[in-house]
Amino acid sequence: MDRLDNTVRPYAWGSTTAIPRLLGTEPTGEPQAEMWMGAHPGAPSRTGRGTLAEVIDADPGRELGAAAVAKFGPRLPFLLKLLAAGSPLSLQVHPDRAQAQAGYEDEERRGVPVTAPHRNYKDANHKPELICALTEFDGLCGFRDPLRAAELLDGLGVDSLKPYVDLLHARPEEAALREVLTAVLTADREEMARTVTETAAACDRLGGEYAPYAGIAHHYPGDPGVIAAMLLNHVRLQPGEALYLGAGVPHAYLDGLGVEIMANSDNVLRCGLTPKHVDVPELLRIVRFEAADPGVLRPEAGPDDEEVYETPTDEFRLSRYVLPEGAPAHDLTLDAPQILLCTAGAVRAGEHHLTPGQSVFVPAGEKAEVSGTGTVFRATVVL
Repeated sequence: MDRLDNTVRPYAWGSTTAIPRLLGTEPTGEPQAEMWMGAHPGAPSRTGRGTLAEVIDADPGRELGAAAVAKFGPRLPFLLKLLAAGSPLSLQVHPDRAQAQAGYEDEERRGVPVTAPHRNYKDANHKPELICALTEFDGLCGFRDPLRAAELLDGLGVDSLKPYVDLLHARPEEAALREVLTAVLTADREEMARTVTETAAACDRLGGEYAPYAGIAHHYPGDPGVIAAMLLNHVRLQPGEALYLGAGVPHAYLDGLGVEIMANSDNVLRCGLTPKHVDVPELLRIVRFEAADPGVLRPEAGPDDEEVYETPTDEFRLSRYVLPEGAPAHDLTLDAPQILLCTAGAVRAGEHHLTPGQSVFVPAGEKAEVSGTGTVFRATVVL
């Protein structure tokens, strides 16, 4: 079992206080957006034996277990994070595995450098993800019913939004959502900037359900993603609740601290709320234009007090243990790799004492006993 020393990424949208507050450290004044736990080459966790990527590469069968290597290959298939949003992240979607493989091979064939800002596919893998709230957490997830989106836009009283309202009323669901998102993202930039400015002022004036979009527009003035965001479900998670984001589902995180887990991929196609590249034709090919309830997840009771966040993805499985004072030790030994993360209290994992924000990597088959008083998240795979 290896204690992990993890990198915090200073993305501009990150909170300056949420991760330091969890860790019990002084804020630096700089954004601290994500703490990465895993073997991703961008920021692999460090151990006493080298980086976690180096440890796994040296003996994948021992560290991951034969079954995991056979199913996922000789690499850790998930990345675990603490995510602290102080302002909205980009509105985005992720491809499915077939789309990612085809897109990656196409860009490789065309010689697009992996580091190029206009590159869409950094690898050939899909990127399903799950976010579990540690604090109240705001996000956008999936399309609203078109008629509900039309009602929301119409209530602003902004004349330049009327064509979108009419489209949302006049077309079948998939066509309506596709046509409106296409129109928003391909509109004349100056005209759209004026529309967004008027929309933001109306949202600020009306408040209530419009308030989140006023906040988004404050961070991204004139960005067409502000209008696109109003086509999506706004979700406010309470601590312990989660969202699963599958392929093609447009989403954005707005504010809050959470535990995020995802398949080990960098593939993101952006819809807006970003200065980065937006490839509209490719985006429209990947987005699933279907209205759906965002599907807030709550943990389901498993054996031995484990609370599991069920998803259809095998690359990761997230669960938690809430350990009350005086509870007996829990044996978490698995024939699969694990990362254990403490988010509250003080717990013992093997020989390691963990406080909030601290984590360990447990190789497949190694004894993993957890005790103490607090909350521990377990990240592993489904074999």
